[in-house]
Amino acid sequence: MTGREPRPLPDLREELGLRAAGYPRVAGLDEAGRGAWAGPVCAAAVVLPLHRADLPDLLAGVRDSKQLSPRQRERLLERVRQVAEGVGIGWATPGEVDEVGVVTATRRAMARALEQLDGAVDALLIDYVRLPEIDLPQRALPKADAHCLSVAAASIVAKVARDRLMVALDEDLSGYGFARHKGYGTRQHREALARLGPSPIHRMSWAPLRHL
Repeated sequence: MTGREPRPLPDLREELGLRAAGYPRVAGLDEAGRGAWAGPVCAAAVVLPLHRADLPDLLAGVRDSKQLSPRQRERLLERVRQVAEGVGIGWATPGEVDEVGVVTATRRAMARALEQLDGAVDALLIDYVRLPEIDLPQRALPKADAHCLSVAAASIVAKVARDRLMVALDEDLSGYGFARHKGYGTRQHREALARLGPSPIHRMSWAPLRHL
């Protein structure tokens, strides 16, 4: 056999298992920007209509946002918004990342995304992180964005929202290349920091920024 094995597509096994256990409204949560040097952390919560038998067909192509091109993410975002029962987006600022650390800031962004949903949810599926302050049944799974359809949908929502913000910020903070690298650690970003110094949206507690 040659080539790589195809990556499995996300499915609804976890969501439907929670529904069968008595939790009909399941929110999938994921974040974008956790590892960036600059910009906020963005989290998204997506509630899918689990009663629909055609849901996998309606969301065909939805997968971990890292496996998709920007054009694919934009197209699939519109489909997620059309199909989902609820979509919420939450943010944590670079200042919060510096103040409380990226894990706590990510939890804050996820809690804020849940607050933006219309109606209550019964359980959470989360990519890796647990939310101890949220009093709901929850499953935090490694690589949930690759295995759970609602979390994959949330990963697309969060990624597109954050990318759009970084493109907009590039207009106000020109020279750093935020529209291109979205605040992540690239050679272009490092060179811009050496030339311009940090901007107001850089995370000053992170190693590449501390000496600046």
